[in-house]
Amino acid sequence: MKLQSLFALLILGVSCSTVRAQVLKDLRVKPDSVISENKQENVSLKNIRPIVPKLELEVDYWKHWTSFGVNINQAAFNDNWKGGGVGSTAVGLIANHKSDYTKDNFNFVTEVDLRYGKIKNKSQIAKKNNDRIFWDNKLSYKLSPKWALYTSLTFESQFDDGFKYKTENGRDTIDYIENAFMAPAYITESLGFEYKPSPSYSIRFGTGTARQTLILDNRIKPLTIEQYSQKYPDRTPLEKDQVKYGVDGGKTVQNDLAFQITGNMDKNFTDRLNVKARYNLFANYKKLNDPSHRLDVTVTAKVSRAINVNLNGIMVYDSDVISRVQLSESLALGLVYKLPR
Repeated sequence: MKLQSLFALLILGVSCSTVRAQVLKDLRVKPDSVISENKQENVSLKNIRPIVPKLELEVDYWKHWTSFGVNINQAAFNDNWKGGGVGSTAVGLIANHKSDYTKDNFNFVTEVDLRYGKIKNKSQIAKKNNDRIFWDNKLSYKLSPKWALYTSLTFESQFDDGFKYKTENGRDTIDYIENAFMAPAYITESLGFEYKPSPSYSIRFGTGTARQTLILDNRIKPLTIEQYSQKYPDRTPLEKDQVKYGVDGGKTVQNDLAFQITGNMDKNFTDRLNVKARYNLFANYKKLNDPSHRLDVTVTAKVSRAINVNLNGIMVYDSDVISRVQLSESLALGLVYKLPR
């Protein structure tokens, strides 16, 4: 009797295993069906349509950086001070904006750099010690990871009148005006190749470069011999027409074709130290052996989130202005506000 019961349980176990194996086999063959012993109808998954919300995401190819700053220098001495020195106050304003658009192999960069400052020494006329309008626009197409074809448009000028000073009877007075807004101004168009080994460094080779020098202020415009004698009949006549900033007498615009090299560096050496430099060589095809040079360097050391120490240096050589090297240096403590924060 016990043997018969054991045999019956064995038969039942084998039967259940066979049914379960058949169910799994049918499920693999027809994954959209419900397998059961009751033989229910097939249920199609194709009719199920899940709701997917629209996110409406857009890619922003633009990046923007903006900064504003105020630099202040001050020195004072009382009447009993015997160590020498002159009391002075200097204030400088700085504004910079840069936008970058990058999509696929195309890149567009526009940068505006505005600077203006004045210094007032005791018993002297207030004079500007910094004055620049600079706007650079560059469109490039990447040819390889480090080389690109580019075209650029640059504008340079100044805000305020600049004077030559002299001393008369122990007093500081204005001798004559040297420059003003749009006198001179430079508009430069360039086409060539750009080498950019990293985001911090780049150099442009402008094989086809044109520059227009404008003098739109009649106080500075160069005069011919006849124009000078009519304007200043009581002065000694000129022996030849005037030439200022490369512009011939009687003209307001001078066009030049040249080869140009422009190098840029903007690098954070530490979290608190940044060095920004721009070098420009402009070689007029009419006088390739006497190119003009300009180097601007700014070293910024961050003291706190809003306070910086700035060291600025400028070197200029342009024989159309003066056949000697011009140098300028300033060190100042400044307040800076940057966007984005």
